[in-house]
Amino acid sequence: MKISSSIFPLVSIFSLLLISSATSSDFDDFIRCLPQQSNSSVPITDAILTPNNSTFQSIYQLRANNLRTFLSATSRPVAIITALHPSHAQAAVICAKRHDFQLRIRSGGHDFEGLSYTSDVPFVILDMFNLNSIDIDVSTETAWVQAGATTGELYYRIAEKSNVHGFPSGVCTTLGIGGHFSGGGYGFLMRKYGVSIDNVIDAQLIDANGRILNRKSMGKDVFWAIRGGGTTSFGIILSWRIKLVRVPPRVTVFTVQRTLEQGATELAYRWQQVAPKLPKDLFIRLQPEPINNGGNNKTVRVSFIGHFLGQADGLLRLMNVSFPELGLTRNDCLEMSWVESTLYWANFPNGTSIDVLLDRVQENRVFSKSKSDYYKALIPKQGLETLWQGLMDIEDIFVQMNPYGGRMEEISDSETAFAHRAGNLFMVLYGVQWSESEGGINATERYVEMSRRLYEAMARYASSNPREAFFNYRDLDIGSNESDETDFEDAQEYGAKYFRNNFIRLAKAKATIDPENFFKNEQSIPPLPH
Repeated sequence: MKISSSIFPLVSIFSLLLISSATSSDFDDFIRCLPQQSNSSVPITDAILTPNNSTFQSIYQLRANNLRTFLSATSRPVAIITALHPSHAQAAVICAKRHDFQLRIRSGGHDFEGLSYTSDVPFVILDMFNLNSIDIDVSTETAWVQAGATTGELYYRIAEKSNVHGFPSGVCTTLGIGGHFSGGGYGFLMRKYGVSIDNVIDAQLIDANGRILNRKSMGKDVFWAIRGGGTTSFGIILSWRIKLVRVPPRVTVFTVQRTLEQGATELAYRWQQVAPKLPKDLFIRLQPEPINNGGNNKTVRVSFIGHFLGQADGLLRLMNVSFPELGLTRNDCLEMSWVESTLYWANFPNGTSIDVLLDRVQENRVFSKSKSDYYKALIPKQGLETLWQGLMDIEDIFVQMNPYGGRMEEISDSETAFAHRAGNLFMVLYGVQWSESEGGINATERYVEMSRRLYEAMARYASSNPREAFFNYRDLDIGSNESDETDFEDAQEYGAKYFRNNFIRLAKAKATIDPENFFKNEQSIPPLPH
């Protein structure tokens, strides 16, 4: 098959280099294999994109959400399979394995390190975005959700059927369900209902032989593993069956902001003591951000963003007892339906139509580098001041501090592969972001170094031995392998940080379902050695 380089020269050249390293005959054989292994009434030929397709580049970059990883990648996929039917995904597995192409699986494209759409060896992207059906059954309070659906679509479809049901998952409304759930998935219902995978009751998974397995046929160890351990080490998630959770018809949200000059440090210190111990119905995120008022006149503004499963009067009574220092007033409170509150958390203006939840692609993509931490002890005021100074030094950064406690303390750290449970006060995301006008790809080294400096400055206050990290906030700095190798000792390094004591059990599960290690990436779980 001749690949044209006239439409997208860079993409085509990179793809040609990869094809030549795998031999063009392997590539041709792979393409011919696909329709032979797909028995769908929907032709798989409609789903195959190679660099000579006019839409190849636009589809590739449409869901490559981190411009840092997308534009720094030294290779491009030799093909993209935009699956239109489950059998297309099965064929992609069988044919990629047979013809020695690595498979990278992408649902929403939000992998922080771009591992769902980049690799250093010849690879194919299996794009699950078109497999996005959602089947809500209010009578059983369950739903089947395909991997390509987004969190926004899920919230919208639940609200179509019920105003007293919701689901605990991400604040961002364009997250692909396939990957988001598999790493844990959390949002403002975490303290009430746990993380997403605490509410998963079945799944459909394609294994390395192309078989579709359910909870029973995959076995309890694999079903345990894919809930929090990331599915892409074990197979391809086709769909999740979830248990919907109950919410009141009206909820209350609020945002209270204080600068350093208005006592934000004292309030942030108090928040650490209060937020993890509040009743489960109340979640308060702490979000500090640097403010530059011109020249050297910098400060930090701390936002206290709250979600209460109830009406404002009840919230005010609770806050007056538990956190009176914040000074929450009735004017700070907004009552709305649960689905409307998902828009509030996603920073849409009040009054925005919930139809925006059906917008499936992230707009305003930026360059970014993110890191995460778990805190098991209070950050002293001196430590908070270290954090504030780091924010003011970097400027292009956001930090989110999410309280634990509540339901998160009640679930054992071995119940699922998601191990970050009791003992944590809060989890923190540090996100450095910059735009093309701020240097783009050429500024990567500078911004990444700044993120590492801040991370190092906070080390003395964060969890240790290991310093834990959240798998959904992927960070290659904490340990990684080469694209096509999975050294067990290297994997233990990042595995302990993401999964704590669950890593060995994950490696055992991997050995049962994918002993040849077909499904791999730079931070995948290897089979446990014999």
